[in-house]
Amino acid sequence: MWPVSRRSWSRRWHGWVTKDPATSVGGRVETRKESQLADPMNFSDEYDRLPIREWLDASHSATTADVRSALGRGGTMGILDFARLISPAGAGEIEAMARRSSALTRQRFGRVIRLFAPLYLSNECINNCSYCGFSRDNAILRVTLSVEEVVRETRALKDAGFRNVLLVAGEHPRFVSDGYLQECVRAVAALVPGVSIEVGPMEVPEYRSVVEAGAEGLVVYQETYDRAVYQTVHTLGPKKDFAWRLATPERGYEAGFRRLGIGALFGLADWRWEALSVAAHAAWLMRRCWKAQVTLSLPRLRPCAGEFQPLTHLGDREWVQLMCALRLFLPDAGLVLSTREPASMRDGVMPLGITLVSAGSHTEPGGYTGAGRDKVHYTRRGRIESAGEWVGTAAEGAAKPMSGGKVTTAAGQFDIADDRSPREVARVIASLGFEPVWKDWDEALGGGAGGAGASQPGVQATAPDIQT
Repeated sequence: MWPVSRRSWSRRWHGWVTKDPATSVGGRVETRKESQLADPMNFSDEYDRLPIREWLDASHSATTADVRSALGRGGTMGILDFARLISPAGAGEIEAMARRSSALTRQRFGRVIRLFAPLYLSNECINNCSYCGFSRDNAILRVTLSVEEVVRETRALKDAGFRNVLLVAGEHPRFVSDGYLQECVRAVAALVPGVSIEVGPMEVPEYRSVVEAGAEGLVVYQETYDRAVYQTVHTLGPKKDFAWRLATPERGYEAGFRRLGIGALFGLADWRWEALSVAAHAAWLMRRCWKAQVTLSLPRLRPCAGEFQPLTHLGDREWVQLMCALRLFLPDAGLVLSTREPASMRDGVMPLGITLVSAGSHTEPGGYTGAGRDKVHYTRRGRIESAGEWVGTAAEGAAKPMSGGKVTTAAGQFDIADDRSPREVARVIASLGFEPVWKDWDEALGGGAGGAGASQPGVQATAPDIQT
């Protein structure tokens, strides 16, 4: 079984792509009526019409007075207000932005921060992505966990307190097949109430079967919204198709996912271009896919196999400026903070607008229990070779899960920066005056734990119009 139909996957693999100009096209934005008549569920076409270059110019030319005017605006902000908040001039108003962002987050979400953990199923991948440790041509040790091993990892996470798990896998139809993913979701959903996936993009019918198996959340990062950079860093595999990936959240929504996570990987293209694109994408999703909750993540590149070096830089102060601006522009969007950021950074920004954090994370399959370490194999340019002396000899259950150390020989996707245990992170959240919430959703109550009404799936959230 394949995660998408063999025909559609083969078509993309052998070079079939949709219209894909080298850069985004500026100009008039079609009206909502025109867009709906053309295709009510196609952000890719709308993205080509967005005047992002004009917004970027407006950001670079913004004055302190422009920034303060945007901060003083009552009600919903427009995209140009957001552009001014992330401007160079906006850097001088971070403290004011942070105060307002913090207050707005408490108003919309209460004093709660939810916790989740990624669970890696496989590090096999057919894509060549220059920045990713799982990239096909990287010579690393790989493994795909069996369903029984996935259950063992899930139980370790459950014992650590987690009730919200994100299943992550590289894109490889031989290993992460259609039936395999559904079996994993079904097994994990039997143990924890919140299951999301972050895997290779699929067609609507395949996504629908994953939802029926028990998944409620879909996470897909565009990586970069700059088409030229996208083509440069994605050199092989179905991930080369920019438009197909960009439309993934819409397909997921059509299939029934009630949580949609998007974001860009900062360090590939100009950070303000990425920020404007992510903000526009999120606003569009919140209007068109209003029955789902939309979350945004702002990951920065971390060291990984292949030793890729960032092409651009987003500093700590600029990251905080961006996070606060997103909260002010999108008051009902969830903001995710991962262990890519160091402990000191995470502790400082959590009170300013974050609603969801990962903790005790491992980015390698079997990272929590050592599951699968007896069957790892070495790959060289996509070819499987014997792992030989690389395979560990310690018993699988010997290492302590959640310890921050590596208990499997399989390669991770990237190095984490915050290796504190989940309980340590929960204690920090509590010390900041927030309640750490381990369970993300309670169907019996019909609402999110501790969440305000507009931030819950099925309740229309406030979303600005990107045409202003």
